[in-house]
Amino acid sequence: MEKTFDIKEELKKLPDAPGVYIMHDKDDVIIYIGKAKSLTKRVHQYFQASHNEGIKKKQMVEHIDHFEYIVTDSELEALVLECNLIKEHTPKYNTMLRDDKTYPYIKVTLGEDYPRVLFSRQMKKDKSRYFGPYTSASAVKSSIDLINKIYKLRTCNRRLPRDIGADRPCLNYHIHQCNAPCQGYVTKEEYAISVKGAIDFLNGDYEQTIKALSDKMLKASESMEFEKAAEYRDLINSVKQVAQKQKITNADGEDKDIIALANDDTDAVVQVFFIRNGKLIGRDHFHVRVGSEEAADDVLNNFVKQFYSGTPFIPREVMLQSEIEDMAVLEQWLSEKRGRRVNIKVPQKGMKEKLVELAYKNALLVLSQDKERIKREEGRTIGAVKEIEGLLGLHGLNRMEAYDISNINGFETVGSMIVYEKGKPKKSDYRKFKLRTVTGPDDYASMHEVLTRRFTHGMEEQKQLEKDGSPQEIGSFNRFPDIIMMDGGRGQVNICLQVLSKLGLDIPVCGMVKDDFHRTRGLYYNNVEIPIDRHGEGFKLITRIQDEAHRFAIEFHRSLRSKSQVHSVLDDIEGIGPARRKALMRRYQSLEKIKEADVEDLMQTETMNEKAAQAVYAFFHSAT
Repeated sequence: MEKTFDIKEELKKLPDAPGVYIMHDKDDVIIYIGKAKSLTKRVHQYFQASHNEGIKKKQMVEHIDHFEYIVTDSELEALVLECNLIKEHTPKYNTMLRDDKTYPYIKVTLGEDYPRVLFSRQMKKDKSRYFGPYTSASAVKSSIDLINKIYKLRTCNRRLPRDIGADRPCLNYHIHQCNAPCQGYVTKEEYAISVKGAIDFLNGDYEQTIKALSDKMLKASESMEFEKAAEYRDLINSVKQVAQKQKITNADGEDKDIIALANDDTDAVVQVFFIRNGKLIGRDHFHVRVGSEEAADDVLNNFVKQFYSGTPFIPREVMLQSEIEDMAVLEQWLSEKRGRRVNIKVPQKGMKEKLVELAYKNALLVLSQDKERIKREEGRTIGAVKEIEGLLGLHGLNRMEAYDISNINGFETVGSMIVYEKGKPKKSDYRKFKLRTVTGPDDYASMHEVLTRRFTHGMEEQKQLEKDGSPQEIGSFNRFPDIIMMDGGRGQVNICLQVLSKLGLDIPVCGMVKDDFHRTRGLYYNNVEIPIDRHGEGFKLITRIQDEAHRFAIEFHRSLRSKSQVHSVLDDIEGIGPARRKALMRRYQSLEKIKEADVEDLMQTETMNEKAAQAVYAFFHSAT
C-alpha cells in the first residue's frame, strides 16, 4: 500500500534550522523552492490562512501535495543551494527571469608574453584581465577592432616567443594593423607599452589615447604623409565617439550596478545600469514573471539572487531602490563570490540616488512600451483571429491550417501544409508532401492526395497514442485544426470537404479567394463568398497565411528541382553512379564547387578513384 504524505504530521518534524524547502504537486513536479533561516517557522507560514493573502501564493499552496527539505549549516549556504536548485528546476511559482543572458567581456590575456585583446563570454580564474560586462556584443567587437588598430596588437593564436620567426607575418602586418611580434619586429618591452595603452583605453583614459594619436597625426602631416594623417584623424574621431557614449557618472571611479524595478499586476521590468571605473558602460533590462499580489520588494529580492548567480562579474557596490529581505546574507554571498567586500545599499541622496531614480524611470518606460507592443501584437494576432471568427460565425479558431500546391507543368508536384496558432506561425508543425499518385498538372487531384495523407496519418497517430496512453501533443500529425483554409474558392473547398467526409471528420473549411490581380478578395464559406475589410487585421492575417503557404510550397519545389538538376548532370558522367554522386554532393555541396575541383582533390572524395575523378574533371572541362 502506497504511503500517503500527511502535511500536518510532516510540519511537526521540521527543524528550527536554516535550509531549503521544496514543494511538489500531486504529479511530483517541483512547483516552488525557497530558503529559510528557520525551516519550521517559514514552511508553517504557507499553511496559515492569514499568511496567504496573495492569489499566487494561494494557488501555489492549493497545489502542494508534499514537500521535502534540506538542512544547511548556514543561511548563506541555504541561499546558494536555493539559487542552484531554482536554476535547475525553474519551478512554476518562483519569480523567474524571462531572459537568460550571457554578457560579453573584453579579455586582455596578461598571462601571455605578448598579450591579446579578445572577445569573451566567460570570466575564468586565469591571469587575464576582464573588462565589462557590456550589453552589446557588436559594440564590444567594434571596440576590440579599434584597440587593435590603434595599438597594433596581435590577434593570432601563435605561441610566442616559441613561434617567433617560424612563419611569415600575417595580413594584419602588411595592412599596418599589427607590429608582428611573431617576427621579432617589436621587442617585448615595446609591445608591453602598447598593451598598457590598450588597458588605459579600456579603463576610460581616452585623453591619453587621443593625445598620442594627435601627435602621430601632426607628425605624419608634417612629413607630407597625408593618407596616414587621415587614418589617425579617423581613429581620433572613433575614440571621441566611444568617450562620448561613456560619460562620467561619479567621481569615485568604482564599479557599481544600479538596479531598479517597475511593475504592474502581471509584469515587472528590472533595469540594470553597469558602471565601471565611474563610467556608465552599458545598461540592460529584464522581464520578470510575477503574481498580481507579489510585492515589488520580493520581486527585487529574487531578481538579485537569480541575476548574480548567473553573472561572473560582481561589482564592489550594488545600489537598489528599496530594502530587500535577504540584503545581509546577499552581501555575504556576493562578497564570497567576488573575493572582496561587496556592499548593497539603498542611496537616499546625491548622485547615487539620482542614478537609481534614472534606472527606475527607464524600467517604467520599458514596461510601458512593452504593454503597447503587446497590445499591438495581440491586435495583429488574437484580434485578427477574432475578426475572422466574427466573419464566419465561428469561435475557438486557435489552430489554423492552410495548404498549397506547387508545380511547373506537372514536374515535381509538391504540397505544403502550414500552421498558425493564435494568429502566429508555428513552423515546427509545417509539413511538406511529395506527390505519389498524381501525374501532370492537376491541382485538385494533388490537393486530394495531400489532404487524404495528412488526415489519415493524423488519425493513425491518434489511435496509436490512445493505445499507448501517451499525451496527444507527442505526435506530429495528430493535432487537428480548428479550421482549414484553402488557397482558392469553391473547387478547393469542395475537394477538402470530400476528403473530410470520407474520413468521418467534421472540421470547418473556408477558401481564401483572390481577385484578377491575385490579391485576397474574400472568404468562401458555406457556399457563400464573404467580403473582407481590406484595412482590418483579419484581412492582413489571411493575406499572411496565403503568402506563407505559397512561399513554403515554392521553396520546397525549388529545392527538389535543384537537386534533380544536379543529379541529372552527374548521372551523365561515365563511372558515376548513385553512391559516388551522393559522396560528391555530400563533400562539395554544389555543382559549382565540383566544377572547380581538380583531379587530385576529386580523388580525396569517398568511393572515388583516379579514373572516376578524371572522368568528372574531363566532363566539366572538355569544352575549355
